[in-house]
Amino acid sequence: MTRKLILTLLLLSVGANAWAKLEIEIVRGNKSAIPIAVVPFAWASSVPQPATGTAGIISDDLYRSGLFDPLAEADMVARPQGPTDIRYGDWKLLKTDYLVIGSVEDGSNGDYRFVYQLYDVNTQEQLLSRVLPVRPGDLRYGAHRIADDVYERIIGVPGAFATRIAYVAATGVGNELQFELVVADADGFNPQSIVSSPEPLMSPTWSPDGQNLAYVSFEKGNSAIWMQNVFTGGRRQISAYRGINGAPAFSPDGGKLAMALSRSGNPEIVVHDLNTGRFQQLTQHWAIDTEPAFSPDGRWIYFTSDRAGKPQIYKIGISGGQVQRVTFEGDYNARVTIAPDGKRLAMAHGNGNQYRIAILDSERNRLTVLSDGRLDESPSFAPNGSMILYASREGGRGVLSAVSADGSVRQRLVLSEGDVREPAWSPVIR
Repeated sequence: MTRKLILTLLLLSVGANAWAKLEIEIVRGNKSAIPIAVVPFAWASSVPQPATGTAGIISDDLYRSGLFDPLAEADMVARPQGPTDIRYGDWKLLKTDYLVIGSVEDGSNGDYRFVYQLYDVNTQEQLLSRVLPVRPGDLRYGAHRIADDVYERIIGVPGAFATRIAYVAATGVGNELQFELVVADADGFNPQSIVSSPEPLMSPTWSPDGQNLAYVSFEKGNSAIWMQNVFTGGRRQISAYRGINGAPAFSPDGGKLAMALSRSGNPEIVVHDLNTGRFQQLTQHWAIDTEPAFSPDGRWIYFTSDRAGKPQIYKIGISGGQVQRVTFEGDYNARVTIAPDGKRLAMAHGNGNQYRIAILDSERNRLTVLSDGRLDESPSFAPNGSMILYASREGGRGVLSAVSADGSVRQRLVLSEGDVREPAWSPVIR
């Protein structure tokens, strides 16, 4: 599974008059990928059918996971539209394990209904049969939801196709350098520029409800932390103290924002209550403490510190207390992100001059390197914990990459112009 998957001509605004194309490539897939066929959905609506079909979106999603090998539409010997149309023998001859069929119908109030089923070809068992209402502008989103359902029913883990990613895109050089904070669907479609600035933008992070992004901007000269609604564009400044204002991270309930502030001298971990406006400083040390991340249960804050001489991961209770060191292997461990199960920590792991993405199993205390670049950084877990999105360097510019949590599947996402950095994977948005 090394063939390139170019998901049509995807245009991404990266400036007032510049556009760039995003290409998603499966670098390495699972050798035991599951054969599946997603039959083109019957279009039973009274309005014209869009150019991109539902089945194609579902197939692309499943293929990008690296765990499925969808059958090409041209190789399908039949196009069943309902359960009675299925001839299981035909699909067995094509060595297909699973079959998805469905239709798109008119719903109430001008919306649509997806009616779809999933079948096990070998047992001839119906595994899913559902109706999904969607608004007229959400047909792609509805297809992602179906892919999530199919993925979860077969793999046993919730899908993450109906999610979004945020990242910083940079184009131009010198005085023409421009930074954009971009939000796009997880497959790269529907990109939107949230913020544009000639000054650096950094460290985007999602609120748990997927409504807001917190990020660092240098638009007024000094670093400042902002929180912005991705739908309305409304934003507010959270912190703009003299010195460092960096690395924001939302608490699991969305009510607090952890950050690194140097208002007391050295950078320290501080928690800001978004409701009361109160700031609580958790650490007090001569070293640099930065890059906080909440544990999924909200009890701990993990962070990067060089208090032992070199950057390593530590943790502290949400109310303060004793700091505990978490990582010991390697010269450099930073920018931690925690899986939804709270048991796995992904980080930028360095030895010598190589920096790669590694994952620490906290229960077994075992660290595994997943990526193979030289300057891999800024990991971000998918909301189902199956993949890790991160920034890398290729040909002298920034690209995004993704690797499965077991290291078996790898993807690359490349802008045709400029570079891309600081990725953040959103929660599941319903």
